[in-house]
Amino acid sequence: VEKHFKLEEKITMLQQQNEELRARIEQNTVIIRQLSEENANLQEYVEKEVEEKKKLSRTNEELLWKLQEGDAVSPVKLPPVSSTSFYRCSSGDSSPAKVKTLRR
Repeated sequence: VEKHFKLEEKITMLQQQNEELRARIEQNTVIIRQLSEENANLQEYVEKEVEEKKKLSRTNEELLWKLQEGDAVSPVKLPPVSSTSFYRCSSGDSSPAKVKTLRR
């Protein structure tokens, strides 16, 4: 009888462990689905970024080629400089944040 009682206790304990493991498996399955979806979205984003980078690189190459070809054929015309404004760096710093437009 005592042996039977101990076996029933063990069965009950193993059933509880089994239920806990099933719950953990369900939680892990949900997390795996979420991570898989997020991973797919990130891969799609990276692919789009790579394509955009390639496109920008091609555009850059084309513009450089046009610039070089333009230099060989005719001089580049610069826009006229306005006499009412000029750029001056304050305190000798040439960072873009410090450049100011001054009116005369």
